[in-house]
Amino acid sequence: MTAKQFSCPVPMRDYPNIVLSHGGGGRLSAELIEHVFLPAFGKADGPLADSTALTLPAQRLAVSTDSFVVQPLFFPGGSIGDLAVNGTVNDLAMSGARAMYLTAGFILEEGLPLEQLVEIVADMARAARQASVSIIAGDTKVVERGHGDGCYINTTGIGILAPTCSIGIDRAAPGDVVLISGTIGDHAMAIMSVREGLEFEATIRSDTASLATMVHELLQACPDVRVLRDPTRGGLATTLNEIAMASKCGIEIVESDIPVDNVVRSACEILGLDPLLAANEGKLVAVVPAAQAQRALETLQQNDLGRSAAIIGRAIDDQHSLVVSRTMFGSRRIVPMPIGEQLPRIC
Repeated sequence: MTAKQFSCPVPMRDYPNIVLSHGGGGRLSAELIEHVFLPAFGKADGPLADSTALTLPAQRLAVSTDSFVVQPLFFPGGSIGDLAVNGTVNDLAMSGARAMYLTAGFILEEGLPLEQLVEIVADMARAARQASVSIIAGDTKVVERGHGDGCYINTTGIGILAPTCSIGIDRAAPGDVVLISGTIGDHAMAIMSVREGLEFEATIRSDTASLATMVHELLQACPDVRVLRDPTRGGLATTLNEIAMASKCGIEIVESDIPVDNVVRSACEILGLDPLLAANEGKLVAVVPAAQAQRALETLQQNDLGRSAAIIGRAIDDQHSLVVSRTMFGSRRIVPMPIGEQLPRIC
């Protein structure tokens, strides 16, 4: 496809070249998908999500693919290896699917220490065992020194969907309750602290983890879950805006109810960053009917990864599909979809 074949007749926000914000999960990412990839590869039958459901004669499958380019390759709480496994397992889990198989593609830069690659692969293997998935196929390419930034990884996952599973980003309805499974911003601040050599009163660790077991427990306790999303690139703000726009409703959240670790909050304040926009790699957002909200909260809190889970808001009737936050000062502010991401190369 050439530039003249874009589905949009005007330049996408006047960016004739790829910029880092095109990979940030915000509006520029959405425009790239809408005007470049979808016209070439075909539009999805339903709303865009983290994985695609396939109906076969015997069973329903979910398929998801993702690429990981995080820098640095190792950070407190994880590495690009376990991030690659957990990220794809979680994308499948957000559609209600149980991950079964992964493929792994590596792009390695000439000069990458073999010791680092061994550690990355060991982290992947450990994460796969913990998530009960098998890595069944892979590929490796090596590029010239200075062209690969150490190691990039692409993973594709295949999972099994229950016959009656109907989770979808477009299923939120006014009156539904919004929950988060734990503190936000941990992953982004862990990456930032290593990149910039920052020291805080305590080490900030990435929250990278497989959410498959937590999702299974939640669906067992609350079979009518409407929406599941993991707020990765673009953070909680992007995820809530995606849900609101797809479901054609508004979302109102209470700022003081959103769990943020004190050290992470302090780090964000020092750096001038908004925790709502910070990436996460081991948290989920759930939208459930009001009647099941308390049961959903208790189920999340019983899981080790969900001890800080909280109800943070609800879906409301709003033709503009806005996300609005009630602040600690009693005012209300619109939480917009970010154009890019505060920190690039975060996953």
